[in-house]
Amino acid sequence: MRNLPHLPRFNDARALAALLLVLLVSLAVTGCASLVHREPVRINVVGLEPIPGEGMEMRFKVKLRVQNPNETAIDFDGLALDLDLNGRPFATGVSDRAGSVPRFGETLIEIPVSVSAIAVVRQALGVIEGDGKAEVPYALRGRLAGGLLGGMRFSDSGTLKLPDPLKTPR
Repeated sequence: MRNLPHLPRFNDARALAALLLVLLVSLAVTGCASLVHREPVRINVVGLEPIPGEGMEMRFKVKLRVQNPNETAIDFDGLALDLDLNGRPFATGVSDRAGSVPRFGETLIEIPVSVSAIAVVRQALGVIEGDGKAEVPYALRGRLAGGLLGGMRFSDSGTLKLPDPLKTPR
């Protein structure tokens, strides 16, 4: 059989494979180094305003203060939000709003949420059957969409103080 000059010999193929492996490993290490550890964003509920709803649905505009404790801005192009009260699902919302939270800065974001009539009834029954708690535990979960890694998740929890007329007498 004739020696074909355009085909690599065994030693050349092994050297080429080793070179490609070194190149791929160095690219992977460089890529991982660029994924800098980010501190989680801080989210606080700062307001709740009623907005028009449909039928038996209640709607609110939730105002969130988003604080970025990182050295780079966080760009987003959508939001999703879930709010639980007393350990039960209460409200959900989404928005296609785009924006940016500046480095070591904060932004006020408004997101409309929907509350079904069933969720309101469940919460009201929980207050009536409860022990007259003055505070209700809440959990907030959501996501700022966008960026290279698909977005950033956030969560917050605490207690909401009920107005006096909603408390049950002891």
